[in-house]
Amino acid sequence: MAGTLTPERTAERLCELSIDARAAVLLDAAGSPASVHGVAAGHAPELATLAHDLFEAVDRAHRDMAGGPPEQVEVQVDRGTVYASRTPRWTLAVVARRAALSSLMLMDLRAVLDELESGQPIRRARAAVPAVEVEDG
Repeated sequence: MAGTLTPERTAERLCELSIDARAAVLLDAAGSPASVHGVAAGHAPELATLAHDLFEAVDRAHRDMAGGPPEQVEVQVDRGTVYASRTPRWTLAVVARRAALSSLMLMDLRAVLDELESGQPIRRARAAVPAVEVEDG
């Protein structure tokens, strides 16, 4: 299907959606990087390893908790925030500015993963009512 999101373009797509996104990485089910955006080529493996290790730590911490492992994670770091979301096939992580809104970043992660898995582009909403011009008076 034309316009279908590929794994190779997924990290870039996430960074296009949010001005708060600095860098992103997509990992396959084995933890190998499928795409990286926003970091120098030499640092791409390091970002992939950190994203993989993040969910490994979360899984160890939640192994005895009901409901299964979490699908999304948010971690505050010195000068930013790391958000990650996963499906059975993919893990997508992003390094964002500290001021990023958690709910929007996590929603963008989920939307991009859904676009990758379903092949359906993210639907952009438009205003239901056109803006009304206000007269000076």
